Amino acid sequence: MINFRYHVVSLTAVFLALAIGLVVGTAALNGPVADSLKENVNALRKDNQQMRQAVESMERQLELEEDFAAQIAGVVLPGKLTGKRVLVLSLPTGRGHTEGVVKMLQLAGADVTGRIDLQDKFINPDNNNNLLELAVTAARPTSAPTSGLPGNGHGVETSSALLASVLLDRSAGVTPVTEADRRAVLAAYSNANYLTSEEKITAPAEAVVVVSGQPYVDKDAAKKDESVVKVAEQFDRTGSIVVGGNGSSGGNLVAVVRGDPVLAQTVSTVDNANTVQGQLVTSLALVQQLTEKKAGQYGVGDNVASLLPRLPQ
Repeated sequence: MINFRYHVVSLTAVFLALAIGLVVGTAALNGPVADSLKENVNALRKDNQQMRQAVESMERQLELEEDFAAQIAGVVLPGKLTGKRVLVLSLPTGRGHTEGVVKMLQLAGADVTGRIDLQDKFINPDNNNNLLELAVTAARPTSAPTSGLPGNGHGVETSSALLASVLLDRSAGVTPVTEADRRAVLAAYSNANYLTSEEKITAPAEAVVVVSGQPYVDKDAAKKDESVVKVAEQFDRTGSIVVGGNGSSGGNLVAVVRGDPVLAQTVSTVDNANTVQGQLVTSLALVQQLTEKKAGQYGVGDNVASLLPRLPQ
């Protein structure tokens, strides 16, 4: 009969054999395995170095392209917008590249009548009723029209229509808004922290550049993106408009305009206005709007006609 001691001796022998096998196997394979691992590490290190060099090369190439765009702008733009009155309207998502857009417009000779920065509060759906009320109270004591304001209960749309009516040229035969009334309307929105204006606007503009960015991503994203489109629609009703954006996907303003067969006929878009190249193209797109009365979709994203517009010689 097999006793307990036999089991212990047998198990000990088995584990001893396994241990000896591991030691012998490790000793036998240590050289080849170590050499193989070393080769893999060296190969990965080399690949990493090559990728780092490739990234640095692309960054340098991008810098050179931006430098080229800045230099060529000094050749292409001067005089293209001389005597043209242009309003710059920046949305909260486009604030980062608004300054670059303004500089290109000025380089082209545009008379920038002012820069209006709409604040997040203007886009926030929680302020819908306040914007509706403000549109009426701000316009009532002035020469700004109230009868033609949208009546569908959308505060951003109604307020945008009012702002467009005092900031852009009025239709032929319609009495222009006085400078005092223009200041009064802007002051009403500025005092309520819906917008800011860096300098006094003394004249209406014949065109507007709306500077936008990426779509919203918070819980109210759908409503905010809709409101941004309402802003562009109302200014499009009053004057020539170019949207200088950042990207053309995710439901941002550029994407919506390009996907709308009606808006795309009258609103020009540039999807890389966050770059020097795109800021240059934004000015050229405005030249096309004002000289040819033609809209176009430009940049490097989806649904573009070309990188930049072809202007008549």
